[in-house]
Formats: sequence, C-alpha cells, structure tokens
Amino acid sequence: MFELIFLGTSASAPSVHRGLSAHIVSFRDYRILIDCGEGTQRQILRSGIGFRRLNRILITHGHLDHILGLAGLLSTFARWEAVEELQIWGSAWALERIHDLLFGVVLRGARPPLQIELIPIEPGLLMEDDHFQLSAFPVEHRGAGTFGFVFEQKARRPFLPQRATELGVPAGPIRRELVRGHNVKLSDGTVIEPEQVLGPPRRGTRLVHIGDCGSTEGLLEHSAGADGLVIEATYLESEEELARKFGHLTARQAAEFAKQADVGHMYLTHISRRYREHEIRKEAQAIFPNVTVARDFDRFKIRRDTDSPGRG
Repeated sequence: MFELIFLGTSASAPSVHRGLSAHIVSFRDYRILIDCGEGTQRQILRSGIGFRRLNRILITHGHLDHILGLAGLLSTFARWEAVEELQIWGSAWALERIHDLLFGVVLRGARPPLQIELIPIEPGLLMEDDHFQLSAFPVEHRGAGTFGFVFEQKARRPFLPQRATELGVPAGPIRRELVRGHNVKLSDGTVIEPEQVLGPPRRGTRLVHIGDCGSTEGLLEHSAGADGLVIEATYLESEEELARKFGHLTARQAAEFAKQADVGHMYLTHISRRYREHEIRKEAQAIFPNVTVARDFDRFKIRRDTDSPGRG
C-alpha cells in the first residue's frame, strides 16, 4: 500500500485554494516528494506531516512552477536540521537549473548546511529494496527531460496459516522465518520449507505518477493495470488547441488514457484556475468513472485492486 498526499494541485500559478505542484508518496520508511513548487515548505507545515525523513525529491521536469520551492525548503532544512542529506533527482536540464537556484542564489558560495546530492535521471530503475522499486520513464512535454514515475511493491507470496497448522508449525517467530524464506526445524526434528506454507505470488500495488504531459503516446506500457494513476488535466476539451500549444492534456484526454490503460483509479491534478472542479470531473467521468479531482491536502491510500477511494 502507498499513501499519496497532494500538497499542491494548481497549474502554472497558485490560486486561492491550490498551491503549485508538490506531492508526497509514502511507503514504509520512504517519504518521497515529487516536485517542489513555490510555497511547498508551507504546504508541508499545513499538512501536518513534517519534514523528517523527507530526504528524496523527484523532479518531473525543470519548469519553475515545479522547482522554485526548493529554495525555501533548503533554507528550512538548514534552520531546523530536519534531515542530514538531501537527494534531488531530475533530468540534466532540470538539475542545471536547480544547481543555479540552490548554489548560486540560496547558498551563494556558503557551505551547504547538509549533504546535497543532485542525481541525473535516466529511464529505468532508480532505486529498490526487498519490498519496493521505483522506476522512471520519459514523458512528452515542452522542452527536454520530462519524466513519469512508477512506484511498485514487489510481488509477495502470502502465508497460508491453515496449511502451516496442518504441518504442526506453531504460531510465533518460527512462522516469520518461513515468510522470510528460511527453512525451520520443528521440535520433533521435522524440517519445514517455505514452499510448503506459501501461496502463489501476488503482484504488489502499482502507483504511476505523470506530471505535466503533452501527449500520452508511449505511456501505456508503463501505466497499464496500475492501481492508481496521477495525471494532469490542465484544460477542458473546449480548449484543446490551447492544451496542444502549451503541451498539456485535457480532462477528456486524461480519462481516455486511463480507460485505455485500465487503471484502478485516476487522480487529476495540475488544474487551471480558469475552471471549476466539477467541470473537470464531469468531463472526465463521462469517459472514466473512477476519477478524483485532487485538492490540496487530500490523502489517499493506494491499494491493489481497490475501488474508488475516498478522501482521508
């Protein structure tokens, strides 16, 4: 299960009710910030989630409405000592702008208050552990170096308690060893192997995050069957020409893609100030019913094969 927190859901400029792009994905000990629009540090404070362990930032692309908040966030980290190191992942072009912002403007030759690592993104696997993997894929938007991200729990084999009882495996630590893939020996000397008490593999939860996007071409292979899809809906179909001109999607286009990809639920973000929320929802739901127009500070739990989740 992943927790998805929207901190900023506006397009290009903030509105009264929406801040600029910033979202957090949490899984076990990971808290990963995706984009850091202006004002993100205040949104983090207002959300109540705090700054601790928020030491990995993924940048979808280098436009200013997605990176300017890094300056304030670094300043806050310097004063509060919330993290000891900070990894910022982005395209080469995005990292060049971020380097200028942080080292040329914020620090201006001063020693960084924490270890800052700027990590170039290439398509493919970015990080993984025994339970989770994160990968990146290219997205078409204005300029070079735009990426989407796939958060995926690794497949696991469920423990079969009834089968374990039949084999005489007592409850407690010995069962945990079997779940970890280790053979165990019972008090009578019988050796039980994990294969005897584990079911067939079940795929884990998949959450796909696509930020600014001018076309869904080539994205299907990365999004198909996802339990949750975060994607932009900057325009309505009535202004499709504007969407094409500025490299964005309409709510209808996003919904058509979600339907084609057969995702569990779609979360629309990057909403233009020119529209009301219900207009975006109505256009999308006419094609794909499982849709939420995200608001700032919305929280969702993304689980495998779930129906439409409520705000939490």
